[in-house]
Formats: sequence, C-alpha cells, structure tokens
Amino acid sequence: MPTAPSARRPADPLDLLQLYRRVRADTARLAAPLSDADATVQSMPDASPAKWHLAHTTWFFETMVAVPNSPRYRLFDDRYGFLFNSYYETVGARQPRPLRGMLTRPTLEEVAAYRSHVDSAVETLLESGPSAEVLDLVELGCHHEQQHQELLLTDILHLFAQNPLRPAYRPAEPADATQEAAAEPARFHTFGGGIVEIGHGGDGFAFDCEGPRHRTLIEPYALADRLVTNGEWIAFLQDGGYRDPLLWLSEGWAKVQADGWRAPLYWEERDGEYWTMTLRGMQPVDRKAPVVHVSYFEADAFAHWAGARLPGEAEWEHAATSPAGRGLRQLSGDAWQWTRSAFAPYPRFAPSPGAVGEYNGKFMCGQFVLRGGSCATPDGHSRASYRNFFPPSARWQFSGLRLARDA
Repeated sequence: MPTAPSARRPADPLDLLQLYRRVRADTARLAAPLSDADATVQSMPDASPAKWHLAHTTWFFETMVAVPNSPRYRLFDDRYGFLFNSYYETVGARQPRPLRGMLTRPTLEEVAAYRSHVDSAVETLLESGPSAEVLDLVELGCHHEQQHQELLLTDILHLFAQNPLRPAYRPAEPADATQEAAAEPARFHTFGGGIVEIGHGGDGFAFDCEGPRHRTLIEPYALADRLVTNGEWIAFLQDGGYRDPLLWLSEGWAKVQADGWRAPLYWEERDGEYWTMTLRGMQPVDRKAPVVHVSYFEADAFAHWAGARLPGEAEWEHAATSPAGRGLRQLSGDAWQWTRSAFAPYPRFAPSPGAVGEYNGKFMCGQFVLRGGSCATPDGHSRASYRNFFPPSARWQFSGLRLARDA
C-alpha cells in the first residue's frame, strides 16, 4: 500500500483519473487475445485464470473504494465477493485458490460488464473531489492491478506451455527480453560498503514493504555488470549442475529429486539443441539472452558452481542507486533478479490498519526477495526500492540472477 499520507503528497484527482483509465484499459488490452476458454483454465495452484485476474482487480476497487465511499453504489452481483476475494481474511470467505479454474461462470463477457460497472462508480467518485484517503486507495488499486497485469502474462505463459500445441499468446508483440545481452564475460564492479540508506523515501508511490527508508551496514562487495546468460546456464547443466548435491541447499536438492528438474522451466532438448516456451510460442534458446524461469534454489546452486553468490537486497539497491553502479547493465526490463535476502520487514515497518494491511506484511515468512523488473513488468514498477517476493521454489515468473562476490 502507499506510504503514510503524512510522508507524501496526495495524488491529484484528475491525474489519478487518467492513471485509473489507462491501467484499466491496459489490462483489457492484455486480455483481448484470449478466448473465454483461455481465460478460464487454471494450470496450477500458484497461477490464476486471466478471467479471475480481470475480476479480482475489479473486486478490489469495488470493495475497498466504491462500497465504503459511494453511498449510492449498488453491488454488481453480491456473489462476486466470495468468487474474487484473494486472501483478505478480514473481508470474508472466498473461493479456494487452487479451485479458481472451476469458475466457468461468470463468463468473460459478464466479467467485462462487471468491470464497466465498477469503473463508472470509481470515475464518478474521482470526479467528485474525494478525500486524500480515498485517493491513496485508488492509487494503490492501480498499482495492484499493474501487478496483476504481470501475473496475467506469466500465468498465461504457464497455461499455454501445458498445451501440446504450444500456442503463441501474441506473435506480433513479443514480450520477452528486449535489452542487449552481453556476449563477453561478465565484469565485476566493486563497491566499498559501509553504512548506507535503502528503502523508499520519496514523494512518489511505493508499496508499504518498500519502507521505511533506513540505514544498514553492508560489507565491501562486487556485482557482475550483467545478468547470467542462457549460454552460461547451459554450461552449468552440461557440467552436471543438476546432478551435484554439493551445489544445492538441502530443500532445493529435494525439489530437484522430487520434480525431476534438469533445466530451467519450459526448456526442452531437441536434437541436441535447447528450445523454450515463450509468449511467442516455442523458440530456440538464445544463448546470449539472460536466463529466466529459474528458482531461487537453482540461482543459488548456479552461483555456487560459478564461485560466486547471490547479492543481498541491500547490496543490489545500493549498487543500483550509486554513481559507481552506472556500469551495471540490465538492472530492469529483462528478468527479476533473485537476492539471497529473505522477505522480512524493514526496521520500524508497521502494516496499515484495516483490510489493506493484509497486502504485504502477512507474507513476510518463507519468501525471498527479487529486485529489478522483467520484460513483463509494467512501466514504473522497476524502481530501485521495489521488493518483489516469491517462495524459493517458484519458477514460472521471469526470474533470473546477477552474480555477487565478497570484495
């Protein structure tokens, strides 16, 4: 959620109205290539159907903004609260997450009507000059929906990867890595460490877990100037990286054995060459591009194999915001970058009161932090303080790694 109102200027209602309209239109555009069947099926418990993403983000605006602040608002359908609540315990019961794919009704057309109904109420509210608290909630809802735009793409990719036809999501608009990937060996940039400040501290939007800004001590360290490439990953797996238990954390090695991991998610070997499933369908693995769809466990094992380690999130942010870090490439736009930092509260962190306090704080256990931003990350979400987080076994996101060393 946003930082405390006292720490930032409230959003301008007209600017926020434009943001709201743009975000909602962007989501509809991302879903446009999908059939009702595409948008309904759930490929695994961690993924959600596109139709659910479309409806859940709308439910958020209806429940958090329209209902408590628009006296004349009428629910579109009083059953939708159960269907499209995600994890807000204080709001009420909900459809179990692994069973979201059972929601063949409402149809995609009905969800579009639901979105229009809520949009009308929120836009009217914004045009009425609402309080700063309402503006904060709408701004949070926009950034929340942008997070779901990214999830919609990664979840569709996972779904289409299960289809033997390997369909392409949108051939004319590839959504894979766009930044130049280095072919030469990575160079390490050294940073002096010391007491540094990290965390969000400006006037712009930030989620609650990005602050408060605070001081922390880091030892001297070095970061690679680019991300690990597919070619380097192929060398790792061909050297037996997935067969050597000495490289792996115990839980990671158990996952390798239990699930038969032998390469990044979506990779297939065909006649001695590696192919991978992308949003453009099956493509040959580009050895110069950053590796993606690897878990924390895999990233950590690769770092051990390479004689390096993963960076701490404070190291990553310090380097990304330091003048000495200008030589670092691919800080955002290609792959989320695993850090070795557990997702935990910063000093003096406190969740906000009420239901929105469940947004991030309740997940600060058993997750690891990723930094940067991927090819699927919406504009504005790749700021240096952004803390993405997933369980260490998660692979379906566009997650890669940058190596670090002690200096």
